[in-house]
Amino acid sequence: MKEILKRVGTTYLPVSDVEESAKWYTSKLGAEVNYQDTDKAILNFADQSFFLVRAKTGENANFYDVHGTECFSITFEVDGAEALKMLRNDLFTKGVRVGEIEDRGHSGNNFVFYDSDGNKFDVWSELSPTFKRIYRLEHES
Repeated sequence: MKEILKRVGTTYLPVSDVEESAKWYTSKLGAEVNYQDTDKAILNFADQSFFLVRAKTGENANFYDVHGTECFSITFEVDGAEALKMLRNDLFTKGVRVGEIEDRGHSGNNFVFYDSDGNKFDVWSELSPTFKRIYRLEHES
């Protein structure tokens, strides 16, 4: 079964204003808009499609764990600690709400950021082994 599902192709994000959110994603994250109407926008960035879907007021993709901690549902990956710092600084300069770079006890470091609707995202300084293999980013021995 594990070989049937190849990748996540689309992620759906609730937003309050499709036009304003699409502008936010293009200006802050470099997303490209493929389609847009009053109820949704289809964006491409981070090697994936994101649908911004007009939702009820106050909705976002965050959830709370059993301890009451607000959680994100998406972690983006960058290639190394310097790329992590550069991205965080770039987002901060663009006025994006960003957290501090954290050591969470596993390889690499992370930080969180929020979009204009409060959707919380994570960024990790390590590329997954599968991504490296597929895109031939690992040195062959």
